Amino acid sequence: MLCPNCHQNASRVIDSRPTDEGRTIRRRRECENCGYRFTTFERVEQSPLLVIKNDGTREAFSREKILNGVAAACQKRPVTSEQLNKLVDNVENRIRAKGVSEIYSKEIGELVMDQLADIDDVAYIRFASIYRQFTDMSSFMKTMEDMMDRHSKAK
Repeated sequence: MLCPNCHQNASRVIDSRPTDEGRTIRRRRECENCGYRFTTFERVEQSPLLVIKNDGTREAFSREKILNGVAAACQKRPVTSEQLNKLVDNVENRIRAKGVSEIYSKEIGELVMDQLADIDDVAYIRFASIYRQFTDMSSFMKTMEDMMDRHSKAK
């Protein structure tokens, strides 16, 4: 593994342990050249998944892209990074469980919103305002009403 400090390709594993409910291995490494210690994560490589965007173009599925979008919606909200990572894990697992090689970005957005609604109302509305591209107040109010209905049914 390439050392992030001296860029030499000589490191040894000091410690390994499963994380993320066993789906990821966390490894502590030490560079044999400079002694710098760093952490790496190992997970099973999934089959390629393509996202079909609104304009019809395709791009590789990116956990980071979802995580960044959700993190922006949750900015200054009482949502932990653990909750965000779990949300992204749940979305990815639901997509992969479908057994498809391509998925529409709209479907991903709906999966994210479904998960986000259970975590934080304000973050849900923030994400929805970008994802659904509200063009007027009535579409925004409809989303607010849907969220309020969801809460009243949950109680």
